[in-house]
Amino acid sequence: MSSNHPINLQTPLSFAKAFRFPLQTSQSRKEVVIGGLLLLIPVIGWILNMGHRIMMVHQMQHGKSAWPAWKDYPVLFRHGLITFLGMVEYHLPAVVVEYFAWRNELLILHIIAGILWVVATVAVPGYMSHYCQNFDPQEIFNPFRALRRVFEGGRLYWKAWAIALTALVLSFTGLIAFGIGFLFTSVWFWQVAGYSFATVFTGKFGLRKNADSSKLSHSVD
Repeated sequence: MSSNHPINLQTPLSFAKAFRFPLQTSQSRKEVVIGGLLLLIPVIGWILNMGHRIMMVHQMQHGKSAWPAWKDYPVLFRHGLITFLGMVEYHLPAVVVEYFAWRNELLILHIIAGILWVVATVAVPGYMSHYCQNFDPQEIFNPFRALRRVFEGGRLYWKAWAIALTALVLSFTGLIAFGIGFLFTSVWFWQVAGYSFATVFTGKFGLRKNADSSKLSHSVD
């Protein structure tokens, strides 16, 4: 991709462009490698990678390049931890119901737990892009608002899911490289997914703060 036409949040969302987003420059490829190496640190590495994706989106929303984003690791860890706690909150009802389903061997509760888990997973992208803009934790801990945003995302939101799930499947090719390759292909997958959802919600809700933001949809939250 020409450096004059970088893939960013203003680029129309497509499979090809989303897949190329984390690999479009030497700096972006370097940051995928750094992210993969950090996954060798249990838990901490995963949270840092989450924070890295938050920072990438934040920088693009403010009219800057997504890279470099591996900087100020304590800040990245904080952002990653806060957004992870949101995931925990959203999925907790499913875990609780599944616990009682297991204890009581009730099929109906297993089904309900599964439905709750899917709903929580679908809702998570509904807060990520809004948190990225100003790092306001209040954007995270409201699952009903997040779900509302998901429905407002329309067909493009489900296209982002199709891209993310396809990237997930492709990421398992990293296991061919003695398993270690999956560290890097999984980082690529998460960045593809993060970029895809951020493109949808940044455009839908006018989250990009620069001179071009007037060109985006300004739907009222």
